[in-house]
Amino acid sequence: MPLIRETDYGTPLRPGEATVRLTIDGQPVAVPPGTSVMAAAMMLGTQIPKLCATDMLEPFGSCRLCLVEIEGRRGTPASCTTPVEPGMVVHTRNERLARLRRGVMELYISDHPLDCLTCSANGDCELQDMAGAVGLREVRYGEDGANHVKPDSPLALPLDQSNPYFTYDASKCIVCNRCVRACEDVQGTFALTIEGRGFDSRVSPGGTDFFGSECVSCGACVQACPTATLTENTVIAMGQPEHSVVTTCAYCGVGCSFKAEMQGSTVVRMVPYKGGQANEGHSCVKGRFAWGYATHRDRIRKPMIRARITDPWREVSWQEAIDHTAREFRRIQEQHGRDAVGGITSSRCTNEETYLVQKLVRAGFGNNNVDTCARVCHSPTGYGLKATLGTSAGTQDFSSVEQADVVLVIGANPTDGHPVFASRLKQRLRQGAQLIVADPRRIDLVRSPHIQAAHHLPLRPGSNVALINAMAHVVVTEGLVDEAYVRERCDLDDFESWARFIAQERNAPEAVEALTGVPAAEVRAAARLYATGGRAAIYYGLGVTEHSQGSTMVMGMANLAMATGNIGREGTGVNPLRGQNNVQGSCDMGSFPHELPGYRHVSDDATRHSFEALWGVELSGAPGLRIPNMLDEAVEGRFRALYIQGEDIAQSDPDTQHVTAGLAAMECVVVQDIFLNETAKYAHVLLPGSSFLEKDGTFTNAERRISRVRKVMPPLGGLADWEVTIALSRALGYEMNYTHPSEIMDEIAALTPSFAGVSYAKLDALGSLQWPCNDDAPTGTPMMHVDRFVRGKGKFMITEFIPTEERTGPRFPLILTTGRILSQYNVGAQTRRTENSRWHEEDVLEIHPFDAEARGIAEGDLVSVESRSGDIALRAMISDRMQPGVVYTTFHHAKTGANVITTDHSDWATNCPEYKVTAVQVRRTNRPSDWQARFFLEDTALTRIERPADAAE
Repeated sequence: MPLIRETDYGTPLRPGEATVRLTIDGQPVAVPPGTSVMAAAMMLGTQIPKLCATDMLEPFGSCRLCLVEIEGRRGTPASCTTPVEPGMVVHTRNERLARLRRGVMELYISDHPLDCLTCSANGDCELQDMAGAVGLREVRYGEDGANHVKPDSPLALPLDQSNPYFTYDASKCIVCNRCVRACEDVQGTFALTIEGRGFDSRVSPGGTDFFGSECVSCGACVQACPTATLTENTVIAMGQPEHSVVTTCAYCGVGCSFKAEMQGSTVVRMVPYKGGQANEGHSCVKGRFAWGYATHRDRIRKPMIRARITDPWREVSWQEAIDHTAREFRRIQEQHGRDAVGGITSSRCTNEETYLVQKLVRAGFGNNNVDTCARVCHSPTGYGLKATLGTSAGTQDFSSVEQADVVLVIGANPTDGHPVFASRLKQRLRQGAQLIVADPRRIDLVRSPHIQAAHHLPLRPGSNVALINAMAHVVVTEGLVDEAYVRERCDLDDFESWARFIAQERNAPEAVEALTGVPAAEVRAAARLYATGGRAAIYYGLGVTEHSQGSTMVMGMANLAMATGNIGREGTGVNPLRGQNNVQGSCDMGSFPHELPGYRHVSDDATRHSFEALWGVELSGAPGLRIPNMLDEAVEGRFRALYIQGEDIAQSDPDTQHVTAGLAAMECVVVQDIFLNETAKYAHVLLPGSSFLEKDGTFTNAERRISRVRKVMPPLGGLADWEVTIALSRALGYEMNYTHPSEIMDEIAALTPSFAGVSYAKLDALGSLQWPCNDDAPTGTPMMHVDRFVRGKGKFMITEFIPTEERTGPRFPLILTTGRILSQYNVGAQTRRTENSRWHEEDVLEIHPFDAEARGIAEGDLVSVESRSGDIALRAMISDRMQPGVVYTTFHHAKTGANVITTDHSDWATNCPEYKVTAVQVRRTNRPSDWQARFFLEDTALTRIERPADAAE
């Protein structure tokens, strides 16, 4: 496949009906109002020369290369800034225009290094292309002017190579402003500016180098640059790519589409795909640049086995590893019963791979002991939204935020966790939408360039339900309920019961102020804004779900949205921001012990029989074990073997010491992963996994969008993940006959109503699909609950606030809450093996100055963080982003052991762990914790690999 060249219309295409008719170079064309002459010409296939224009940015009109003639008008206007008009007659080519364009281009070239043959952008340079397009053959002004700086001149500007992913060469800057505008308009960071005047004008990252600037390395500036001024270091080192494949990013739940641009089977760069319906050509530092982990030297490339976890690993063939695993699982089930084994799926794997693992457990193991990492982050979303609205997923697509008038962000930090969505949100906020942020920390969205939240509600961790009830109390008691909506769309008996409950004085903002820590007046003002400010949308994250009342809080947000009529329209809805690339998909595929694919309970006979008919085996109707139950049973000696695909529970799950005790008690732990992770320290079989670049399949993002993942290089371990599961199933005696993941999707579609219309052919034709996709919605469903709720009538649920059992006191007076940072991802297995670690080399503890001073803690001090579960040591970062009494850390580095100190408290409905509320004490220390000291010893003792003396590294 050659390089995919996407059409650049020069200016953004305008939506609407093509009602404006005009003539360009004698050809008639009809376009929507607001379309530029440049874009209209491109629709006819006529490319007008340009340098400062690109369709990812609004027109600027500085380069003067896109001049045209319009009959009846004087002069030669710029086609990028000239909107079409009815009856307009445009000429884009004649001798006069050619002469003018050559003159403009001659001026550009006179001030540009003429090293095209050795330039990294040779073959991919718009300046070079446009010089050819206008027929420039000579430059009359010569190269001797003081302003013409040759690369080897003593006056040459130094390269800025501070950023690990791209280089800035100021000598090649044509001051087109595209990078500056991309940083402002697309990303919203405002990190770049133009410094100097005249010939001294250059792009500048704020008077410092790129690494030390406000730049977030999203790559928008690199993508916008028409020359070699900003160039990926991989292109500089390797040269231009030769072909490309469109695939989907394997980081967060936004699900960005990228062009993997290749030389053979080697990735040269990842370029955001403009046709990607989730990201529309934008990206973040992780998806754009942090893909090098896929070929990192730490990759596991051969299967390995060992008898005991204290033994060194021994490399074996795939056949030996699979046969050994099957023998062990059969032996354990024969000795200890059918329920003594289970499996764990991963939200980083494809839908097809996840589907096969739960099928292996149910049809091959003969039980329902399957669980997923999605349960430890967003299972309350599924429970809460299904109870109130009727479906276990968010209501809108991402573009809906562009129609929102009020946005409530609660328990989420989009600029760090979901940066591409955050950029879209910031665009809407700069257009005038109002923002409410409910978060214990002062996250970037509270105040950043050209953005300030109307209200920041710095609630105490654990008080979410009290806060949402207080907002609803204002809506009900001040007559702000959308009565017509509720009467038409919701169950009135349920609403009246809820309204009586929520109107009680104990739910008033004044009554809960002591619990939440948020002034009652602020709560009232925020509630009024949400209810009366126009179209209002809620976006939330793990700060909502990872609580003992996570499910209650999700229902509380749905109650508030229904009461104000803010579901079923553009710009509204209740929208979870999923943390990992396929959290939604792993839930959809039946990864929970009580649900088959499509969120149908295993006890439902009709559902179970439909699977039995296709799978050819009798299935158990009894719910299986969740991960915490598996570990409990393992410690008690009743659960003996576990197959884990792509998940690292020893680092990601709460109460690490309990997790590792459970793993250590098992007889056969099988880990299938791309790296030797923390869980693999307790494994007996290690099977090489495949990265997203090595597999075919689909991911489902936070907006229910199913997108294709396409293989761009062969699996380094020899087999894709889905092939490994099939081999293991066959060795266990249960045949799975698939030759390609498309066949697995066909089976998913046959058994799952919401996926009934999904196929690879349709995905390839349409780019992506949002479920439900079936006969009623053959091209998918961007927005849910438009005319009626999926469950029929919306159901208001009573949301009683019940404080968490995790309490502060004299021994543990502070509350620890956890989260993520932009440059790292989840447990860091991928991002820590990239240059992203230059921005975040270790997890630190953010602590308010008051709490630090009371403990004699200075910036950078090593501090002990102790909870009822254990203790760890971190460097302190003193920050007024925190509120007094609350401390914060990330969990990206295994050596930190953040989950050593989190507790086993969990959501009442789903067992989702309460990561966000841990009572701790913080003290200065001069040594790592006992756990961390043991970690470094075990890291060596439990990960040794024995290889033959002649084996290559």
